[in-house]
Amino acid sequence: MEELKEEKVQKRKMRLWVKLLILLFVLVIGTILYSRFLGTRGLIVKEYLVINEELPESFSGIKIAHISDIHYGQTTNKNELNNIIKRVNEYNPDIIVITGDLLDQDIKYTKQDIKDIQDCLLKLEATTGKYIIMGNHDNTKNEYTEIVAKSGFTNLNENYETLYYKSNEPILIAGMSTGEYSNKTAQEKVDEAISTIKKQEISYSILIMHEPDYIDDIEYEHFDLILAGHSHNGQVRLPIIGAIVLPPHGKKYFDEYYKINNTDLYISSGIGTSRLKFRFLNKPSFNLYRIVNK
Repeated sequence: MEELKEEKVQKRKMRLWVKLLILLFVLVIGTILYSRFLGTRGLIVKEYLVINEELPESFSGIKIAHISDIHYGQTTNKNELNNIIKRVNEYNPDIIVITGDLLDQDIKYTKQDIKDIQDCLLKLEATTGKYIIMGNHDNTKNEYTEIVAKSGFTNLNENYETLYYKSNEPILIAGMSTGEYSNKTAQEKVDEAISTIKKQEISYSILIMHEPDYIDDIEYEHFDLILAGHSHNGQVRLPIIGAIVLPPHGKKYFDEYYKINNTDLYISSGIGTSRLKFRFLNKPSFNLYRIVNK
């Protein structure tokens, strides 16, 4: 009798383990399918109010749309890019910036792809300016230069501009593309932008860059607002734990926002996917900043 009872208990335990294993298998497969086919679709707009008393009164209320890491051809195609453009234009931004990785190193682009990307970028509308910098994936593709040349965007790689808006008091926007800050041209241009800020006594300045960890290699304190990409905020995130998949040079600064002394650093979670075609708890998005002085 005791042996029979023990045998029944063992069978119940075995059935329980089988059920648990089946449930675990379903959860794993479900998570993979969600991350591949649903997590990479849709578009979230992340809106931020940025307050800085140093911003000139004429610029107060200006809107900046920040797009990053499209990785065209991975999980982002022409239809999705057109949807992004439509959504961005609905907000009537004054400035649009793309902080790198428009393209993907693992994709072979056709002439039609190049034309499609150019046509899409030309449709983006900004009252004051459209700026783009190169990401580490863009750096591997010869097509990047051809696309940017006819995109309607200003190539801000290692360059800067002073912007005027409704008055003669400017702000400055500078760009730092992919690569270590030891790059002499990058160093000289960022230093030149900082020198311009000091000489012209520009009260508010913006830096767009790709890999956020390089912020520690520059005199970032001269920039009031820094916009970056690359990390995707962790392409795969888990509850409580947060980001578990992070690229090199996006491991220290990878979350949405950091206040570093008096500098606001915002990092876009991006649109596309890199290497792995998965997004989990991290939908494609672009950022919209409304900047005011009080």
